[in-house]
Amino acid sequence: MTSEQKNIAGGFVDETKIEEGFFILKFQNETPDSVNFTREIDSSFIQFHFCVKGQSKFLFNKGNYQLPLGEENSLLLYNPQQDLPLNVELFPNSWLISLVISIKKFHSLFSQEAGYIPFLSSENRDKKYYKDGDISPSMAIVLNQLMNFNLMSSIKSLYFKAKAYELLSLHFNRTEDANIEQCPFLVDEVNVLKIRKAKDIIIARMAEPPTLQELSDEIGLSLKKLKEGFKQIYGDSVYSFLFDYKMEFARKLLDSGDFNVNEVGLKVGYSTSSHFIAAFKKKFGTTPKKYIMSLSLPTNIKN
Repeated sequence: MTSEQKNIAGGFVDETKIEEGFFILKFQNETPDSVNFTREIDSSFIQFHFCVKGQSKFLFNKGNYQLPLGEENSLLLYNPQQDLPLNVELFPNSWLISLVISIKKFHSLFSQEAGYIPFLSSENRDKKYYKDGDISPSMAIVLNQLMNFNLMSSIKSLYFKAKAYELLSLHFNRTEDANIEQCPFLVDEVNVLKIRKAKDIIIARMAEPPTLQELSDEIGLSLKKLKEGFKQIYGDSVYSFLFDYKMEFARKLLDSGDFNVNEVGLKVGYSTSSHFIAAFKKKFGTTPKKYIMSLSLPTNIKN
């Protein structure tokens, strides 16, 4: 795997080749001005774009057509009929990660599951495909690990390859990409709305979340259906999902520099700093203090 980094004033673009027909691009703009990045990409490639922080905008046909991409959102682009060169405008203080993979390579990864991925079905194979969506907490963790890579350069190849495959797996571990007949629960739109309400409730009250029984009572769904439905829609149990979300929220608070470790721990529901530190380390593999220290490292050392 090869890696090439180009520094710009206040940021950088880093391109890492995972293997033949598969590479990762990391864009970072820490300036007060928007910055444009361009790269040729032909029609044989699928593009996955993830806005980790801030805002970005993709430009096509010399800027006559634009697709915005906001923070914590993803965009899938594929058009076998014409090349889609990458022309992205990165707004101030924004981060973007892109996975670009050839359709040949992609088919080899999903050969058994191609029927469950809409744009790989036979009727869609020659059609262009654009899809936007949210970045899940699990995906956000992987994206930030890629963006904040600060391990030894000798293991970058292995680390990036593992994270690239993990990110693709998480991206397609979505109920909407599966055959709905395999998930009868999701046919009932009322139940789906209740589960989404449950998700909003635990996020809003992350510092003092309700018990599962209190949550099921509040949304008007049985405890069994709450557990099963949440797992089917979000791919995780209620409290595992909340844990991931709380840790990612905590990481963003640490990124801001406006709060110390104790304050961040309290905001996400930990009454003692030791419990918060242990939880953060469990999720990210490092302590909050060491994470903060890594943010201050020069770009060329971190990457």
